[in-house]
Amino acid sequence: MPGLIGKKIGMTSLFNNEGKNIACTILQVGPCKVTQIKTKETDGYEAVQLGYSDKKKSKTNRSELGHFSKSGVDPLKKLVEFNADFSDISIGDIVTVDIFDEGDYVTVVGNSKGKGFQGVVKRHNFRGVGDATHGQHNRLRAPGSIGAASYPARVFKGMRMAGQMGDKRVKIDNLQVLRILLDKNMIVVKGAVPGPKNSYITIEK
Repeated sequence: MPGLIGKKIGMTSLFNNEGKNIACTILQVGPCKVTQIKTKETDGYEAVQLGYSDKKKSKTNRSELGHFSKSGVDPLKKLVEFNADFSDISIGDIVTVDIFDEGDYVTVVGNSKGKGFQGVVKRHNFRGVGDATHGQHNRLRAPGSIGAASYPARVFKGMRMAGQMGDKRVKIDNLQVLRILLDKNMIVVKGAVPGPKNSYITIEK
Protein backbone atom coordinates (compact mmCIF):
# COMPACT_ATOMS: atom_id res chain seq x y z
CA MET A 1 0.00 0.00 0.00
CA PRO A 2 1.28 3.47 -0.82
CA GLY A 3 -0.58 5.31 1.93
CA LEU A 4 -2.93 5.42 4.91
CA ILE A 5 -5.60 7.57 6.53
CA GLY A 6 -5.05 9.17 9.92
CA LYS A 7 -5.51 12.13 12.22
CA LYS A 8 -3.33 15.05 13.18
CA ILE A 9 -2.65 14.84 16.91
CA GLY A 10 -0.56 17.97 17.36
CA MET A 11 2.94 19.41 17.21
CA THR A 12 6.07 18.83 19.27
CA SER A 13 9.82 19.08 18.79
CA LEU A 14 12.75 16.67 18.73
CA PHE A 15 16.52 17.10 18.96
CA ASN A 16 18.58 15.69 16.10
CA ASN A 17 22.09 14.24 16.34
CA GLU A 18 23.63 17.72 16.05
CA GLY A 19 21.57 19.00 18.97
CA LYS A 20 19.29 21.13 16.80
CA ASN A 21 15.65 21.42 17.89
CA ILE A 22 13.31 20.41 15.04
CA ALA A 23 9.58 21.19 14.87
CA CYS A 24 7.56 18.02 14.26
CA THR A 25 3.96 16.89 13.85
CA ILE A 26 2.49 13.78 15.47
CA LEU A 27 0.07 11.81 13.30
CA GLN A 28 -2.06 8.88 14.38
CA VAL A 29 -2.13 6.71 11.27
CA GLY A 30 -4.31 3.64 10.85
CA PRO A 31 -5.13 0.91 11.35
CA CYS A 32 -7.13 1.10 8.11
CA LYS A 33 -9.39 -1.56 6.59
CA VAL A 34 -9.66 -2.38 2.91
CA THR A 35 -13.33 -1.73 2.09
CA GLN A 36 -13.29 -2.01 -1.72
CA ILE A 37 -10.98 -2.95 -4.58
CA LYS A 38 -11.78 -1.17 -7.85
CA THR A 39 -10.78 -2.68 -11.17
CA LYS A 40 -10.87 -1.52 -14.78
CA GLU A 41 -13.47 -4.17 -15.64
CA THR A 42 -16.01 -3.01 -13.05
CA ASP A 43 -15.12 0.63 -12.32
CA GLY A 44 -13.01 1.80 -15.25
CA TYR A 45 -9.89 2.35 -13.15
CA GLU A 46 -7.79 0.59 -10.54
CA ALA A 47 -7.71 1.70 -6.91
CA VAL A 48 -7.92 0.44 -3.35
CA GLN A 49 -10.43 2.04 -0.98
CA LEU A 50 -9.42 2.25 2.68
CA GLY A 51 -11.61 3.10 5.67
CA TYR A 52 -10.58 4.61 8.98
CA SER A 53 -12.17 5.29 12.39
CA ASP A 54 -15.16 3.23 13.55
CA LYS A 55 -18.63 4.67 13.11
CA LYS A 56 -21.87 3.80 14.91
CA LYS A 57 -24.44 1.97 12.80
CA SER A 58 -27.13 4.29 14.13
CA LYS A 59 -25.29 7.22 12.49
CA THR A 60 -24.74 5.45 9.15
CA ASN A 61 -27.25 5.83 6.32
CA ARG A 62 -28.62 2.88 4.36
CA SER A 63 -26.47 3.31 1.29
CA GLU A 64 -23.33 3.35 3.42
CA LEU A 65 -24.52 0.33 5.41
CA GLY A 66 -25.06 -1.55 2.16
CA HIS A 67 -21.57 -0.67 0.98
CA PHE A 68 -19.94 -1.83 4.22
CA SER A 69 -22.04 -4.98 4.52
CA LYS A 70 -21.06 -5.96 0.97
CA SER A 71 -17.43 -5.60 2.00
CA GLY A 72 -18.02 -7.47 5.25
CA VAL A 73 -16.62 -4.71 7.49
CA ASP A 74 -18.11 -2.51 10.19
CA PRO A 75 -19.04 1.09 9.27
CA LEU A 76 -16.13 3.54 9.11
CA LYS A 77 -16.11 7.34 9.21
CA LYS A 78 -13.49 8.20 6.57
CA LEU A 79 -13.04 6.54 3.16
CA VAL A 80 -10.17 7.35 0.79
CA GLU A 81 -9.00 5.73 -2.45
CA PHE A 82 -5.35 5.05 -3.24
CA ASN A 83 -3.74 4.00 -6.50
CA ALA A 84 -2.06 0.77 -5.47
CA ASP A 85 -1.02 -2.66 -6.61
CA PHE A 86 -3.79 -4.87 -5.20
CA SER A 87 -2.36 -8.23 -6.25
CA ASP A 88 -1.60 -9.11 -2.61
CA ILE A 89 -4.54 -7.21 -1.04
CA SER A 90 -8.04 -8.49 -0.31
CA ILE A 91 -11.18 -6.90 1.12
CA GLY A 92 -11.16 -6.80 4.91
CA ASP A 93 -7.37 -6.67 5.24
CA ILE A 94 -5.98 -4.33 7.91
CA VAL A 95 -3.17 -1.96 6.93
CA THR A 96 -1.05 -0.46 9.71
CA VAL A 97 1.70 2.12 10.13
CA ASP A 98 4.42 -0.49 9.59
CA ILE A 99 4.29 0.17 5.84
CA PHE A 100 6.49 3.23 6.60
CA ASP A 101 10.10 3.28 7.77
CA GLU A 102 12.02 5.92 9.68
CA GLY A 103 13.79 8.18 7.20
CA ASP A 104 11.12 7.85 4.50
CA TYR A 105 9.86 10.98 2.75
CA VAL A 106 6.07 11.19 2.62
CA THR A 107 3.31 13.39 1.22
CA VAL A 108 0.56 14.57 3.60
CA VAL A 109 -2.80 15.94 2.44
CA GLY A 110 -5.25 17.72 4.74
CA ASN A 111 -7.72 20.59 4.96
CA SER A 112 -6.31 23.88 6.21
CA LYS A 113 -7.87 25.67 9.17
CA GLY A 114 -10.98 27.62 8.25
CA LYS A 115 -10.74 31.35 9.01
CA GLY A 116 -14.23 32.36 7.92
CA PHE A 117 -14.98 35.51 5.90
CA GLN A 118 -11.90 37.76 6.05
CA GLY A 119 -10.91 41.12 4.64
CA VAL A 120 -8.06 41.87 2.26
CA VAL A 121 -5.53 42.72 4.98
CA LYS A 122 -5.71 39.29 6.60
CA ARG A 123 -6.51 37.31 3.45
CA HIS A 124 -4.07 38.89 0.96
CA ASN A 125 -1.63 40.79 3.20
CA PHE A 126 -2.74 44.25 2.00
CA ARG A 127 -1.08 47.09 3.94
CA GLY A 128 -3.79 49.70 3.71
CA VAL A 129 -2.75 53.35 3.48
CA GLY A 130 0.32 52.87 5.68
CA ASP A 131 1.57 56.10 7.26
CA ALA A 132 -1.67 57.81 6.36
CA THR A 133 -2.07 61.60 6.45
CA HIS A 134 -4.54 64.11 5.04
CA GLY A 135 -7.69 62.67 6.56
CA GLN A 136 -7.44 58.97 5.61
CA HIS A 137 -9.32 58.00 8.73
CA ASN A 138 -11.46 55.15 7.29
CA ARG A 139 -9.27 53.64 4.55
CA LEU A 140 -6.68 51.74 6.60
CA ARG A 141 -8.05 48.24 5.86
CA ALA A 142 -9.91 48.92 2.61
CA PRO A 143 -9.08 47.24 -0.73
CA GLY A 144 -9.04 50.46 -2.73
CA SER A 145 -9.98 50.63 -6.41
CA ILE A 146 -10.88 47.28 -7.97
CA GLY A 147 -11.21 47.99 -11.68
CA ALA A 148 -11.19 50.33 -14.66
CA ALA A 149 -13.96 52.60 -15.93
CA SER A 150 -16.12 52.11 -19.03
CA TYR A 151 -13.61 49.64 -20.45
CA PRO A 152 -13.54 46.73 -19.73
CA ALA A 153 -16.62 47.56 -17.62
CA ARG A 154 -16.15 44.50 -15.43
CA VAL A 155 -13.95 43.10 -12.69
CA PHE A 156 -11.39 40.54 -13.82
CA LYS A 157 -11.56 37.06 -12.35
CA GLY A 158 -9.06 36.42 -9.57
CA MET A 159 -9.20 39.95 -8.20
CA ARG A 160 -7.90 39.91 -4.63
CA MET A 161 -10.88 40.81 -2.49
CA ALA A 162 -12.48 39.88 0.82
CA GLY A 163 -13.98 36.41 1.08
CA GLN A 164 -13.80 32.92 2.55
CA MET A 165 -10.31 32.14 3.86
CA GLY A 166 -8.91 28.72 4.68
CA ASP A 167 -10.65 25.32 4.72
CA LYS A 168 -8.91 24.37 1.49
CA ARG A 169 -7.25 21.10 0.49
CA VAL A 170 -3.50 21.47 1.09
CA LYS A 171 -0.80 19.03 0.00
CA ILE A 172 2.65 19.04 1.61
CA ASP A 173 5.42 17.06 -0.12
CA ASN A 174 8.70 15.62 1.18
CA LEU A 175 8.05 15.48 4.92
CA GLN A 176 10.61 13.21 6.55
CA VAL A 177 9.52 10.46 8.94
CA LEU A 178 11.54 10.89 12.14
CA ARG A 179 9.87 8.40 14.51
CA ILE A 180 7.41 5.50 14.23
CA LEU A 181 5.54 4.32 17.35
CA LEU A 182 4.11 0.97 16.28
CA ASP A 183 2.37 0.22 19.58
CA LYS A 184 0.42 3.51 19.40
CA ASN A 185 -0.05 3.63 15.60
CA MET A 186 1.68 7.00 15.56
CA ILE A 187 4.19 8.58 13.25
CA VAL A 188 6.27 11.73 13.79
CA VAL A 189 7.10 13.79 10.69
CA LYS A 190 9.42 16.76 10.34
CA GLY A 191 7.65 20.08 9.82
CA ALA A 192 4.04 21.23 9.84
CA VAL A 193 0.93 19.51 8.53
CA PRO A 194 -2.22 21.37 7.39
CA GLY A 195 -5.35 21.39 9.51
CA PRO A 196 -6.39 21.67 13.16
CA LYS A 197 -5.91 19.01 15.81
CA ASN A 198 -7.94 15.81 15.30
CA SER A 199 -8.54 16.63 11.64
CA TYR A 200 -8.31 13.82 9.06
CA ILE A 201 -5.25 13.55 6.86
CA THR A 202 -3.91 11.13 4.26
CA ILE A 203 -0.25 10.16 4.15
CA GLU A 204 1.45 8.59 1.13
CA LYS A 205 4.94 7.39 0.31
